[in-house]
Amino acid sequence: MTLEQLRIFLEVARCEHVTRAAARLNLTQSAVSAAVTALEKRHLVTLFNRIGRGIELTAEGRSFVAEAEAVLSRAGEAEQVLEDLVKQPSGPLRIGASQTVASYWLPGRLMSFHEAYPRVALHLTSGNTETVARGVSAGTVDLGIVEGDVDDLGLEVHEVASDHISLVVGPEHNWSDGHALDITDLKRTSWVMRERGSGTRADFERYIGQFGLDPDELDVVLELPSNEACLAAVRTGQAATVLSRRAVELQLDADFRQAGFTFPPRRFRVLRDPRRYLSRACRAMLDLLMSRPREGVP
Repeated sequence: MTLEQLRIFLEVARCEHVTRAAARLNLTQSAVSAAVTALEKRHLVTLFNRIGRGIELTAEGRSFVAEAEAVLSRAGEAEQVLEDLVKQPSGPLRIGASQTVASYWLPGRLMSFHEAYPRVALHLTSGNTETVARGVSAGTVDLGIVEGDVDDLGLEVHEVASDHISLVVGPEHNWSDGHALDITDLKRTSWVMRERGSGTRADFERYIGQFGLDPDELDVVLELPSNEACLAAVRTGQAATVLSRRAVELQLDADFRQAGFTFPPRRFRVLRDPRRYLSRACRAMLDLLMSRPREGVP
């Protein structure tokens, strides 16, 4: 078994098509087919069903995908170790960030990093706090930056900035004048919420729970997968949402209002798996993020 065979196997598994996989790998179709066949013959296993001109993973093939990905990931780490022995930070750096961080806090810092370390290829993926933390634990990203609390996955956690949650409504909402609200008022409106796994939603639900309000008592009429979708949904009408103030501060007064309910500050956090090799590029990014002032939101 070779790393090249594993790489080819995974691409065919992703594409479920030999010709498309060959094109993505810049190989001939015959070379791709030969690599998969050699892998199957060497280990006396059938990884793909060939049905007419189609191809699909067998049960054995599906089971093998995760192992092949783990081997290639580990090989990539080993290669990076060798690169780091003789070079300045270079190579790929995979960053996962929750939506608020990826959209409103991180871009300027990524540009600063690129200017300082142009040989590092930055790859940013966005998700919610839960999916980013799982990605760090699984090794699909090198660093995660999130705004929510993280379940104990054995990760290193470093605080790098402050943030505030805002309760946001449209200008036609009964709360748009900013009058003070108490915890019981929150049950007197409908809600548009981020999906479960969102750090903002988890922080909101945790906070109101401290005052005896069960989040299930709220009238949640929509769950949406992005800050922008939540804002669009509450622009008119009588629904409310909770978002990072960073996501809405430029549109306050013009399109939205901040209702009179105050949340305590929360923290942006960088996540890293201490079980994995800390490359020069990863170390440099951590240094940049942690050396900047841990600013709050005015």
